[in-house]
Amino acid sequence: MNGILLINKPKNITSRDVVNYISKKFNTKKVGHNGTLDPLAEGVLVITIGKYTKLNELLAGTEKEYVADVSLGVKTDTLDSTGKIIEEKEEFVDEAILRNTLDNFPRVYMQEVPKYSAVKINGKKLYEYAREGIDILLPTREVSIKSLELLSYEAHGFKIKTLVSKGTYIRSLIRDILYSMGKIGNMSGLIRTKQGNFSIDNCYTLEDIDNDNYEILKIKDVLNIPKIKVTSDLRKKIVNGVRLEGDYPDLVLFTDEDDNELAIYKKENNMMVVDIML
Repeated sequence: MNGILLINKPKNITSRDVVNYISKKFNTKKVGHNGTLDPLAEGVLVITIGKYTKLNELLAGTEKEYVADVSLGVKTDTLDSTGKIIEEKEEFVDEAILRNTLDNFPRVYMQEVPKYSAVKINGKKLYEYAREGIDILLPTREVSIKSLELLSYEAHGFKIKTLVSKGTYIRSLIRDILYSMGKIGNMSGLIRTKQGNFSIDNCYTLEDIDNDNYEILKIKDVLNIPKIKVTSDLRKKIVNGVRLEGDYPDLVLFTDEDDNELAIYKKENNMMVVDIML
């Protein structure tokens, strides 16, 4: 089986747990996921099956939308409610100040990566250094905050919705928002509601999968790229990965006369070369 399955990941399990479940369900080891969600997080998890595991880079999307819960007064080493408490005090935030902070928060900035993350330094993941008690200079990366909206407010916590660039850590964003107000707190809940073109409204629960209530998506369903049906002669060249000349789009999906997917080609130096062989 080859295809894409959109899962609404429940909290308290890992993204790898979902992969293992799908692997067992469909009796295949060729299962991957696109965009890891921590155990605390819920929401859109894009699962690729079979040859579609090669599509992960194309499916990544440049933007992701999240709804996050923020609790005030407790700072943890993981920046979320699952971590070890390193500071605790009574905190309160004024709603007007909070709204003004969100409205004026930088839309592009250098964000420090959490020390409990899978980012690698010298071939070793940051969370491995953290678990061993080794201090290391945390890297920063430029992130874009496309939108930032207050959904609900209480004196000791609030809920936000945000659309961010790929690679943005919401835990870190919350830390930085609170820091700008001189407050401490942590992320106590997270739902990924969108990833690229994928929405939580179109995702299936694991119970749905159990009950065989799901749809396997194909490239034509999820990628907005031109599709070209080819003759048998050209098919032979494509399945052998031959470079092609001709007036083609920059990225194209070739199919045979029976609409079977063959390969995705991309333009390179005025030639079409294989990007992903299907």
